[in-house]
Amino acid sequence: MGSLSAFYCVLGYVGALALASFTVSFLARNIPDTFNEAKFLTFSMLLFCSVWLTFLPVLHSAKGKVLMAVEFFSVLASSGGLLGCIFVPKCYIILIRSQRNSLSRFRCILLVKDMLALKKFHIQLDVYLDLKHLHVVSSSEDGRLICREKSVAHSRGDVVIAGFFPLYSWEFVRNINDPGEQQQSLQMNLQKYQLLLTLVLAVEEINKNAHLLPNMTLGFEIYNENFKDADMLENPLIWLSGMNTNSPNYNCRRDSKALAVLTGTSTISVPIGTLLDLYKLPQFTFGIFDPLLNVHGKFSTVYQMAAKDSALALAMVTLMLHFSWTWVGLFTNEDDYGVWFLSELREELYKNGVCLAFENMITYTALADLSNDLRMHRQLMDSSTNVIIIYGDNTLSKNSGDYSLPKSWIQSVYCLLIKSDCRDLGHCSYNATLDWLLRHIFDMTMSEESYNIYNAVYALAHALHQMFLHHIEEPPVHNGKPRAFISSQLHHFLKKIQFINLVGDQVVLNEERKLEAEYDIMSFWNFPKGLGQTVKVGKFSPFRPHGQQLILFENLIEWPIGITKSPQSVCSESCGPGFRKASLEGNATCCFDCTPCPENEISNMTDMEQCVRCTDHQFASTQRNQCLMKTESFLAYEDPLGMALVCMALCCSAFTAAVLWVFIKHQDTPIVKANNWVLSYILLISLICCFLCSLLFLGRPHTVTCILQHTTFGVVFTMAISTVLAKTITVVLAFTLTAPGRRARKMLVSWVPNLLIPICTLIQMILCGLWLVTTPPFVDTDVHSEHGHVIILCNMGSLTAFHCVLGYLGTLALASFMVAFMVRNLPDTFNEAKFLTFSMLVFCSVWLTFLPVYHSTKGKVMVAVQVFSILASSAGLLGCIFAPKCYIILIRPERNSLSRIRERSRSGRNKH
Repeated sequence: MGSLSAFYCVLGYVGALALASFTVSFLARNIPDTFNEAKFLTFSMLLFCSVWLTFLPVLHSAKGKVLMAVEFFSVLASSGGLLGCIFVPKCYIILIRSQRNSLSRFRCILLVKDMLALKKFHIQLDVYLDLKHLHVVSSSEDGRLICREKSVAHSRGDVVIAGFFPLYSWEFVRNINDPGEQQQSLQMNLQKYQLLLTLVLAVEEINKNAHLLPNMTLGFEIYNENFKDADMLENPLIWLSGMNTNSPNYNCRRDSKALAVLTGTSTISVPIGTLLDLYKLPQFTFGIFDPLLNVHGKFSTVYQMAAKDSALALAMVTLMLHFSWTWVGLFTNEDDYGVWFLSELREELYKNGVCLAFENMITYTALADLSNDLRMHRQLMDSSTNVIIIYGDNTLSKNSGDYSLPKSWIQSVYCLLIKSDCRDLGHCSYNATLDWLLRHIFDMTMSEESYNIYNAVYALAHALHQMFLHHIEEPPVHNGKPRAFISSQLHHFLKKIQFINLVGDQVVLNEERKLEAEYDIMSFWNFPKGLGQTVKVGKFSPFRPHGQQLILFENLIEWPIGITKSPQSVCSESCGPGFRKASLEGNATCCFDCTPCPENEISNMTDMEQCVRCTDHQFASTQRNQCLMKTESFLAYEDPLGMALVCMALCCSAFTAAVLWVFIKHQDTPIVKANNWVLSYILLISLICCFLCSLLFLGRPHTVTCILQHTTFGVVFTMAISTVLAKTITVVLAFTLTAPGRRARKMLVSWVPNLLIPICTLIQMILCGLWLVTTPPFVDTDVHSEHGHVIILCNMGSLTAFHCVLGYLGTLALASFMVAFMVRNLPDTFNEAKFLTFSMLVFCSVWLTFLPVYHSTKGKVMVAVQVFSILASSAGLLGCIFAPKCYIILIRPERNSLSRIRERSRSGRNKH
């Protein structure tokens, strides 16, 4: 390179330019543009700098060909990065997405970005059950007032009813000339136009009725509701002042015929009611029932036409429970009634185990914020719920199509239905028809608000009629003219009004006598081209018994396309039988995990909070969904193990009896006489009893068998061990008496062993007797040791007594072993002492092994251990003591002779 400094200066200058380009593009990355040019430049310079920063350490660590390859690759990588990051997105739009390469598209993108930045516009969401698309209201006309007067429409009459209807609203619409552009416009709410038609219908019916208000006509004045706080009372003040001027406390009309007012939602009714209360004008609300307007003494001139809505929350929750919807979202108006309804709904949801995935209070303003709508849309899309509760008037509009009408249709509606004094309608087509308009725009069924307006007009007419009759009956005043009446006098008659309307429903204005509302459940049927029809599919009546309040015909419900059955909306899937709900910390109660029930506990219903423990005589099934009866378990004779032990006991008993028969048959032989044949007989009989007593432990335990088991075992084994001890002492005494230089009594050889056996046995019998008197054994059950089984066993009653019996028996065995061990080397003919020593060693080993095994086993195994220990210890005594003697008697009879004994005796002396 010649000079490394020059090389680094060149490279440094290029790096400085790259860093400057990266910094500027990074700062400008969020500026709104058409194709995110700043972002592409930022990413390209980031890639360029990364390549050359990686190049420097590699350059200094490479040599030769590798060095040249690194330089070559760095040049290609940085150049390719600039090319790809900057020009590839543009080529993609130019060649593949050419529809985006248009001027209108540029304007649309820029307009949307401006709206997001300025936050001055509002998008209304069209929320269906599937919540998949965002729609914008469109219109081909800028909404404008048809007449120059402040009232939308009015009709002359002797008395006039003023109505404030939400006929117009500010909406965000598309421009007809450029669909990509959007603008704010005052639009006519054709869904609410039915309210005006209902008022016209009721007024015309009353005016044509000869029996109601004869010689008097009703008129009306319709004004639009303003939802802006600043303009909310503008139209009411204009109506009170008259002459289209807003002059509070002044009346520009010479003869005011205003008699009553019709208002809608509580958002409007509360401020208007506060104003009209100063004039004592009756105010009829046709919106939903609002408990805030029912405060005693606060709104004395307000009459709510809607039935009480105190059961609305219960009706909605009942419908949710019918479809098992426990995870729902909520949108409601941010007003006093919305807050009240939210508290009522929360209470019902909590009582019935339904949770809110989210709750959104929507500000009721004319100009909404676009960012708020986008936030709500994102909230809907991100939520796991499939059911949304929308409560309130105009909370969310259903903007799935173009609701605007040509100007001629709007003018035709006014010309046909309203005989007003407005002169600026232009040319009206008096031959126009409403058939198309009614079929395509208006719902042919009367809405609840329209029904309330209809009843309100008739209630006013009836009260006015009663007041008119009352004034006729009164005498004229002093000047001879009839007494004049004012609107404040109507309240006395309105509070007493009670009549049956044309459809047979009772209308009562007294709040104390007003009944709870019954609710119709409506389903919206979709038709092609954005048309639809609401169909009644059920009803909720709070007057019916609990559990029968909801009547629903599911076959009439039309779910969204692609859904064939009622959709599910749960936070967590239900926990089936065998599982219980485990709450998740920090989550709603409807969000939980399903955990299996613990051992011996079940859940036989869905979504149980706690598992239920089975009783002691039952056990849980493998699925943990039901309790099964435990089977009784004991070591029966029929069991393979029981049969084997029975066979062993009987065989050993028979073998012992055979040995006894051999000894009796050869009782005159030297070997039988030398081993004290009386003691041998007693020992053999005791061993037969020991083998047979093991049978008491088999079969189903009873009280008698439980008492006999251990007492018989203790007595017969004591007799056997004491006999072995007597035989051992006999050997000792025999050698003591024959020893030289000793004088001993020969009678000791006969009476000492004979006394030892009954004394030892008597002591054991006394211990068993005390045991039976104090705490005798009894039949017991063990329900915990074996799964699915109830062990029937004999309870010792007193473990202390049992261990005393066993300890006494062990003491005798230990004494016999020690005595036999000390005399094992005494010279005798048939090694009796050695055999006794070995037999007691086997006996003690068996029972020392028995104790730990016995306490570590349960059920059948424990009984088998007892029986096997009895058989093994008894067989040890039998085999060690009598097997050698039977061998000599039966197989080696030549050794069982007196001469043989003398020879062995002489040989024994010679050794000594």
